[in-house]
Amino acid sequence: MNGVEEVNMGDEAKCGGGGGGSRDGEVGAAAAAGVGLEALRKRMADFARERDWEQFHSPRNLLLALVGEVGELSEIFQWKGEVPKGLPGWDEAEKEHLGEELADVLLYLVRLSDMCGVDLGKAALRKMEINARKYPVGQCKGSSKKHTYYSSSNNISTNDNAETSLNANKEHNNGA
Repeated sequence: MNGVEEVNMGDEAKCGGGGGGSRDGEVGAAAAAGVGLEALRKRMADFARERDWEQFHSPRNLLLALVGEVGELSEIFQWKGEVPKGLPGWDEAEKEHLGEELADVLLYLVRLSDMCGVDLGKAALRKMEINARKYPVGQCKGSSKKHTYYSSSNNISTNDNAETSLNANKEHNNGA
């Protein structure tokens, strides 16, 4: 594994280790229904700290773990063809497995954003605002075309993605 110890928070969380449920591993429907990103962030930080795993949670390691979990999520859909909304024909075991893999992806994403100092909720809301300007309802409703297809009169600020572009260029030029 190239000297990088794999730390799978998701599997530990499923065993009741404090990564997703209550201390005894049980997750009540009411508790799960109202969970927010900040609560997950705090739980994941506690989970890692209790196990002395913070030493392994560099952004790079977390990103690679996230990519691995996305691969596991992809395997569930592999060879199934187009899957309709609601997953008709899937049994409960398949849906439960899907939920576990989705949770693994979410938990690693939350942990990665925390280790990078990014407020994931704010970033997501900001991105939704940017996308709303890129894809105005009047121009793109019912269409799957990319935003570059639509006219430049969408009033997309050139600064909307400037910081992202600058950071990407900096990292590229620094070999990151």
